[in-house]
Amino acid sequence: MFNITECYNTLVKLVLDNRAGIITFITTFLGSIILLKVFEKIILVRIKKLTKLTSGKLDDVIVQVIDSIRWPFYITFALFVSAKFVTFSSRIDTYINYLFLIVFIYYLTKGIQRIIDFFAKKLLANAKEDKDSLDPSAILLIKRITVGIVWGVAIIIVLQNLGYNVSALVAGLGVGGIAIAFALQNILGDFFAAFSIYFDKPFETGDYIVVGEDSGTVKKIGIKSTRIETLRGEELIISNKKLTETRIHNFKKMQKRRITFKLGLGYDTPNKKLKKAKEIIKDIIQSMDGVDLERVNFVGFGDFSLNFEIVYYLNSRDYSVYMEKQGEINFKIKERFEEEGINIPYPTQTIKLNKNE
Repeated sequence: MFNITECYNTLVKLVLDNRAGIITFITTFLGSIILLKVFEKIILVRIKKLTKLTSGKLDDVIVQVIDSIRWPFYITFALFVSAKFVTFSSRIDTYINYLFLIVFIYYLTKGIQRIIDFFAKKLLANAKEDKDSLDPSAILLIKRITVGIVWGVAIIIVLQNLGYNVSALVAGLGVGGIAIAFALQNILGDFFAAFSIYFDKPFETGDYIVVGEDSGTVKKIGIKSTRIETLRGEELIISNKKLTETRIHNFKKMQKRRITFKLGLGYDTPNKKLKKAKEIIKDIIQSMDGVDLERVNFVGFGDFSLNFEIVYYLNSRDYSVYMEKQGEINFKIKERFEEEGINIPYPTQTIKLNKNE
């Protein structure tokens, strides 16, 4: 049971037996706090002014890291230094050392995280300017993994100094990790597929891709899945593993778009007008900017029409530009056909009945 009287008596005896040490302890503690505050309010302020005169940004980040250190570190540091001038019990000394270690490792890790964030932002800025650099999603993923590793190492260091058998712990985690890997093999498959996407770059954020029957613009490449915004506006989520196992059409990689469409004329259209129709289609497409005609062919006899196949190249990979151009071509073809009296038929069929049967 916790006995307040006993603790009080022990504390009084400790103070009486170490009066000189206690005075030194208090003096050192207060002195340490004052020195740290002087550093924060005077020296650090002057360092900030000097770093603003430099062109580099890393020194600003380091100053921000130092400036982010607050009273928990000041108190534990002062307590750690002051404890060296008084004889406490070994247990109290151990607790003070542990407390300072935890606070020191915490602020050190936070500082390293800030520096990692600085370099990540710098890489992201370069990625926006240089399209051939690392994909922004890859930069963010690498940043998260690096930060996770740093915190993991920090925790291991703290546990090791607290007296835990880290080797046994790591070995135990290794065995447990194998079991977890089997249980989470689908998630891990998506995780490693994300690395494949980031470094092989079959597509990047902002690319328009077609996956099977689905298509859209890549909005985010995550650790487990990729998010695509379709033409209808909804968000499509596909696992990374599936994306690496299927064929992907990346329209952003192409320099120009090849377009094929068919046009049918009525069976009552004479050969002269068929040839005229072919010339009209050629003239319309050849007269348009940003379009290169490949061919116009009368390809066959359909169920209810005489069919032409038209192939041209659009010097743009933008889908909206393609739709605009195709609509303009269609309007012009219909207008010219009406002027020439060329008929575009309805999809109808004629059925003949023999009354003698």
